[in-house]
Amino acid sequence: MKRFIIKEFLHIFRDVRSMLILFGMPLVQVLLFGFAITNEIRDARVAVVDAVPDVVTKDLRNKLFASGYFTGGDILAGQHEIDERFRQGDVKMVVVFEPEFAQKLERGENPVVQLIADASDPNAAKLLVNYATGIINGYNRSLGTYPPQAVIAEPRMMYNPSLKGVYMFVPGIITILLMLVSAMMTSISIAREKEAGTMEVLLVSPLKPISIILGKVTPYVVLSFINAVSILLMSYYVFGVPVKGSLLLLLAESILFILLALSLGIFISTVANNQQTAMMLSMFALMLPTILLSGFIFPIENMPAVLQWISLLMPPRWFIFIIKSIMLKGAGLTYFWKETLILTAMTGVFILASIRKFKIRLD
Repeated sequence: MKRFIIKEFLHIFRDVRSMLILFGMPLVQVLLFGFAITNEIRDARVAVVDAVPDVVTKDLRNKLFASGYFTGGDILAGQHEIDERFRQGDVKMVVVFEPEFAQKLERGENPVVQLIADASDPNAAKLLVNYATGIINGYNRSLGTYPPQAVIAEPRMMYNPSLKGVYMFVPGIITILLMLVSAMMTSISIAREKEAGTMEVLLVSPLKPISIILGKVTPYVVLSFINAVSILLMSYYVFGVPVKGSLLLLLAESILFILLALSLGIFISTVANNQQTAMMLSMFALMLPTILLSGFIFPIENMPAVLQWISLLMPPRWFIFIIKSIMLKGAGLTYFWKETLILTAMTGVFILASIRKFKIRLD
């Protein structure tokens, strides 16, 4: 019995995959959940509209940016630039001071500070407005005449005035479903051919690796596109999520993301010898990073620098930005051409890597 137990230990220690499952996955999950899951916001980029700066507005600006919640402080020429900056994704909130701010406060009036937030992410928008309102209320208390003589914080939510959570969840859910379903089904399909031994028939046929890959992928491209259209229709007619931008552009970007997910699934299948391994790799390599590191639920700005760098390699991060820009902000390709280029490059990399790694002979 003792020797049998020792043999089992040795068998497990020699199996690299088992060691990764036993020790690697729990360690990575603890680190991801520990560092990535936080609803607090730090260093959110904020811009300012201050047509006639004075002592009071400068003091308030200094208090806002000394709090640690906000960073940036770009001065905009006017409110006409706000929509442009939000569409570019440069800032999360804009603080607007009305003219003659200090003079109104001296006359005993209540000058208004507009807190205009990008509510395409309603949770972040509410937190930012609450942080800024708290700082402004603290400034009012420091005046010693609160409440008769006070600065009024006036929040305004753009793109999602009612702060519906579904506006945030629908783009994220579309991304997760397309990524997981497309990549997982493709990887399992090719791994099933290997496991069943039918891949040998394909490999000895006149078909080239690229032809085999295209043949396996094409049905999933069509089915995933139908899936994407169904989700968009449901989000529009059931949940009332608008599509303010070009529907054709949205569908084109969805096809690009589907191709990326499928190419990633093919790459996973080239390193997996069976369906179980392919499913495990798909779930572990795609599901957790998609949820935690894409900015879908948890702000990327709050994560450690290492995780922020890793998130740059997550395709869902870029697609969520694109789909929110089209559906909620009505933005065109000029606002997210860089993200589109990144997704295109990633697709090409995974396709080339899959073709190079696709084995002409089975091991």
